[in-house]
Amino acid sequence: MPDYKKMYFALTAKVSDSINILLAAQQQGEDEYAENPTQVTQLREVKTEQADDTDT
Repeated sequence: MPDYKKMYFALTAKVSDSINILLAAQQQGEDEYAENPTQVTQLREVKTEQADDTDT
């Protein structure tokens, strides 16, 4: 018969490891974002003159 208690604890340890990896990745991303603020690119509205085809 399989040792379900051992299997459960092994699974729980792997889930805990996975959560720690995800938290570390999130923290690293947040740190990189905080260190390198995003540059804002201003967009200008370009007005073009179009022929008005409704004057028929």
